[in-house]
Amino acid sequence: MITLALSKGRIFEETLPLLKAAGIEVLEDPETSRKLILPTNREDVRVVLVRASDVPTYVQYGGADLGVAGRDVLIEHGLAGMYQPLDLNIAKCRMSVAVRADFDYESAVKQGSRLRVATKYTQIARQHFADKGVHVDLIKLYGSMELAPLTGLADAIVDLVSTGSTLRANKLVEVERIMDISSRLVVNQASLKLKRAPLRALIDAFATAIPK
Repeated sequence: MITLALSKGRIFEETLPLLKAAGIEVLEDPETSRKLILPTNREDVRVVLVRASDVPTYVQYGGADLGVAGRDVLIEHGLAGMYQPLDLNIAKCRMSVAVRADFDYESAVKQGSRLRVATKYTQIARQHFADKGVHVDLIKLYGSMELAPLTGLADAIVDLVSTGSTLRANKLVEVERIMDISSRLVVNQASLKLKRAPLRALIDAFATAIPK
C-alpha cells in the first residue's frame, strides 16, 4: 500500500491532474466526505488528509510514503528523513514582508531600528533579516497576520502573498519579496528503498505532468 499525504484546498485540487497522469483518481471529494483516508481507483494507493503543516511530519515518520507540501512548510519543518525529488510547480505564491501603508520601512531598516515582526514562518523570517543584518523581535502568530501592524502589535509581517488583495483591503503594502513559493513532492527515505518500483513509477509520472 502506498499512502499519499495531502492537505485540503488548493494543493489537493492542483495535485489531482498529476495523480491522473499517474493513472490514479481519488474516489471521494474531501470537501463533502467526512473521511480522512480517501480511497483511489487503485487498491494499492490511498490518500490521507492532514493539515498542510503536518504533511512533512507524516512523511518523515512514515505515516505516509510521500506527500505534497509548500516550500514554506518544508523550510520551517526541515527535510530530515525525506527526499525531495520534484518541484511540482503548483500552488504558487510568494513569501513577502508587508507593513502599514504609512510605515517607512526603508528608513527604519537604514537607521538600524529593531523591528517587531509577526509571522507564522519564524525560520524563514529569522534567516531573511539575519542575511540583511536587520535586528528583529519575532512574534509568532498562527493566523490573521494582517491585524498585527494595524493594532500596533508589530511593525511588519512576513506572510504568504498570492494576489495581494488581502493586504490592500487592510491598508498594508508589500515592501520586500523574500522568495517564490511552490509545492514540492516529498518522499520518505525508507519507503523509497522498500517500495522503490511503485514509488519511482509515481515520481516519473508526476515529473512528466508538471505544469510549465
